[in-house]
Amino acid sequence: MSKIPEKTQYCGNVAIVGRPNVGKSTLLNRLVGQKLSITARKPQTTRHAIVGVSTIDDRQAIYVDTPGIHQQGKRALNQVLNRTAANTLHDVDVIVWVIQSLAWDEHDERARSLIEAAADVKVPLFVFVNKVDRVEPRSRLLPFLDSLPVPSADALSEKAQCFSRVEIIPGSALKGTAVYVLQSQIFEALPESPFRFAEDDLTDRSSRFLASEHVREQLTRQLSDELPYALTVEIEQFNESPEMLRIGAVIWVDKDSQKGIVIGRKGERLKSVGTRARQSLQELFERKVFLQLWVRVKTGWADDERALQSLGYTDHSESYTDGPAK
Repeated sequence: MSKIPEKTQYCGNVAIVGRPNVGKSTLLNRLVGQKLSITARKPQTTRHAIVGVSTIDDRQAIYVDTPGIHQQGKRALNQVLNRTAANTLHDVDVIVWVIQSLAWDEHDERARSLIEAAADVKVPLFVFVNKVDRVEPRSRLLPFLDSLPVPSADALSEKAQCFSRVEIIPGSALKGTAVYVLQSQIFEALPESPFRFAEDDLTDRSSRFLASEHVREQLTRQLSDELPYALTVEIEQFNESPEMLRIGAVIWVDKDSQKGIVIGRKGERLKSVGTRARQSLQELFERKVFLQLWVRVKTGWADDERALQSLGYTDHSESYTDGPAK
């Protein structure tokens, strides 16, 4: 009996890059169909390369949502974020560069330099011009698209000749406008290769990591413009059963004064963060969550690369517990 030939599969890595706060994480969540990367109206919300997997028929796209590329900062955290974004651009099969409509700036220039420098093989480049739903009147959009200093099919720069094709796609990640068009182009560009994930996988990130990010999302949304960059979240306890998850998370801040800001008057802010994070986690994990938060101080963690890799503990903490009765 003759052997049935195996179906040809197409699979590849897709880097989603761009400056901070242009909607990369929202786009990733749209492309995957699941909330994997946290979102907030604050720059540098994403601090890690988040992997999302989308499999349709014989095509599997492995998306990597990178931290926002920005002008080099002095803090070790800023430098780590830029390195993470730049390193992701190597060994990819497709690059999606997200730009905000009518808002080109020096961070976009920095992103363009890194993209061109890292493109050491001929890969497709899709420029997703995001937030077109906010452009009024719409007639302002076409001149902006025409003026974009991105590689074009007619005049590729010497460095940009590494790109096999360049497409500009205006759309809205939040509303879903043109996301299907972008997804179709990406799937068409994937190389022939066996799948690297199971067909029902959505990410390679652990449940502990996703839990820490959902807590940090609520902190980023509820705190001032400056403080979110002086804190991080580490999961200290993660015990699961079919009925409930019990999660203990440490919120690390840089100074004693910041601890009070996170906790808020009579603990109200920490309580709000805990309640909203628990609700978000229950949607993510589809079960009840018992969440306990501690606020602790580790001075200088954002300026110390070793501390960024492995956070130490202190005894200086306050806590809040949120969840169903034990």
